[in-house]
Amino acid sequence: MANEKQFRLKTKFVGTRGVKEYRESISTWVNENDVVLEIGCEWGTTTVQIAQHCGEVIGTDVSRDCIERARQRHPDIRFEILDAFDVRAALSIGKQFTKIYVDMSGLSGYRSLLDMISLLTMYATVFRPEAIIVKSGALKHFASNCIPWRSGKSYTKPKDTELVD
Repeated sequence: MANEKQFRLKTKFVGTRGVKEYRESISTWVNENDVVLEIGCEWGTTTVQIAQHCGEVIGTDVSRDCIERARQRHPDIRFEILDAFDVRAALSIGKQFTKIYVDMSGLSGYRSLLDMISLLTMYATVFRPEAIIVKSGALKHFASNCIPWRSGKSYTKPKDTELVD
């Protein structure tokens, strides 16, 4: 049974669609005091862009080949092999992350929506970052159609044209 404490996270979840939006979010959400974890960095291209805005960034990917390539291309940035679903391994990195970026293409479709929400909730609960920015068109679309219910408040049903994306 649910309890009130499990829903008191202050982490903001930012849904982006595609690489362009994902990268555009950096200048808005990342600042020089941030310690950022990027999950799913592949070869480190976005990690480099994040590094230009924050105090420290660590790029991670499940693929050893991707991490080796990222390390060769960007030797001044820290890259680690990480299975995103192994939060203990993420904790062993030993940092308190203020922002987390997630680009896991395998979890970007509607069939994976619950897995993505579970992953985001897990990281929000364990690390309590200010924000988690995720590249997932399915999640962004789902979130744009969500309206938090408040008892005693009057609501008007939005027209289909009012929904975002």
